[in-house]
Amino acid sequence: MRAHEAGALHGEIGSRGPAWLRTPDDVNALVPQLWPRNVARGPGGALTVAGLDVRDLAAEYGTPAYVLDSDDLRERCREFRAAFPDADVYYAGKAFLCRAVVRMIAEEGMFLDVCTGGELATALSAGMEPARIGFHGNNKSVAELTRALDAGVGRIIVDSFTEIDRLTALARERGVRPKVLVRVTVGVEAHTHEFIATAHEDQKFGFSLAGGAAAAAAFKILDEDVLELRGLHSHIGSQIFDAGGFEVSARRVLALQSQIRDARGVELPELDLGGGFGIAYTTQDDPASPHDLAKRLRKIVDGECAAENLAVPHLSIEPGRAIVGPAVFTLYGVGTVKDVDGLRTYVSVDGGMSDNIRTALYDASYSATLANRTSAAQPMLARVVGKHCESGDIVVKDEFLPADVQPGDLVAVPGTGAYCRSMASNYNHVPRPPVVAVREGRARLIVRRETEDDLLALDVG
Repeated sequence: MRAHEAGALHGEIGSRGPAWLRTPDDVNALVPQLWPRNVARGPGGALTVAGLDVRDLAAEYGTPAYVLDSDDLRERCREFRAAFPDADVYYAGKAFLCRAVVRMIAEEGMFLDVCTGGELATALSAGMEPARIGFHGNNKSVAELTRALDAGVGRIIVDSFTEIDRLTALARERGVRPKVLVRVTVGVEAHTHEFIATAHEDQKFGFSLAGGAAAAAAFKILDEDVLELRGLHSHIGSQIFDAGGFEVSARRVLALQSQIRDARGVELPELDLGGGFGIAYTTQDDPASPHDLAKRLRKIVDGECAAENLAVPHLSIEPGRAIVGPAVFTLYGVGTVKDVDGLRTYVSVDGGMSDNIRTALYDASYSATLANRTSAAQPMLARVVGKHCESGDIVVKDEFLPADVQPGDLVAVPGTGAYCRSMASNYNHVPRPPVVAVREGRARLIVRRETEDDLLALDVG
């Protein structure tokens, strides 16, 4: 299908800002906000990243592969720290975690948020200072909490009365007084996919504010006086562009702070507003800069504290996607090209939903570009699909690619740093791809490619 035909499909394919809504004036052009800072077109038309040709990366590491621009990730850490100089910035490890990334964010002065024992083990094995680790999760086991206490993690975000009892018993046994925050479900309907909205009442996370559970949890911790209650925590969801949800959340959480002060005479010193800051996956996305986020959040908190006659608490935030998401792209090899007359062309690549489940799971939109060369061919509306035995195995729903794309070409999909490798699977017994970090003309493997031997090693039958 050619460019002039695309208009007829408007409103039929994709409902939320797919990349093909832009006019495909130049299918070889790169939209800067979608790509890591050090990605460009080389003299031969191939993509380069940190001075390295993607064709060389494909030859050395194979495809599919996640390619991480280390300097881009580090710069995003610095931007958040500069924007929030008086706050603690926790990197949300669930977005993507490996030992090399732990070391990078630690070197940039970041804190780290983990939500399982495995993430905690990764952080500790990489040398992360335990006092700079926060531990999330709605169902932390006794073993996980024990390890967190023994390691000396800086704070634990408690999520249920069962966990409060469990942690209190463990703390008494060990004679320690861990710092905790109460996760509050504030009843905010964030403008995002229902599976990644986390602050409405009908979901598994946190203590309900409206039902009184959040206040009861805080009072329980204060009255038992075993755990050190440092503050309240709120997280409204992921891929959020509208600050309105943060404003409502802050107002409600700070009202609870005031209620606790009035009832117990304790003014909690900390407030965590969570993360979930959106990034650009397509040209339709317009995320705020860290500076703008900081300005808006600080204004909200200062105003609400003044209204409640509260001292401004020490803030913390938890960006994950906003740091690692744009710093990574996935490099695929094209295997087959199938034209379905009158609809679109299917470009099949050597990965798919096993390395990026987000399109199938969240109806997420991505962009793509021909990576190994430029082309003067007319643009065609393509769907980039994977190799798995599922009709829903879609990587990029709709994108303009050159009409001469062919087997053996490379396709790059930007914005895949968050929740792609973290949620990767071995569906159809496909080994997970490697993560290759690039910087200043050098590449290094930080997560190796799985092999069939890895898969068979777990099969003990």
